[in-house]
Amino acid sequence: MGKKKARTEAQQHVRKLIKAGKVKKKCCRSTPRCKRCPVRALKKAQAK
Repeated sequence: MGKKKARTEAQQHVRKLIKAGKVKKKCCRSTPRCKRCPVRALKKAQAK
């Protein structure tokens, strides 16, 4: 059994947004990604 990897700061931020209802839990994989997409939220948080 290996250790669990610690979440990055960006992942923690997106997790808070999901719990607050600002971001959806799963990506809908639509061609024009929606504004509440967790994938976009993570990319945006990593860019900061």
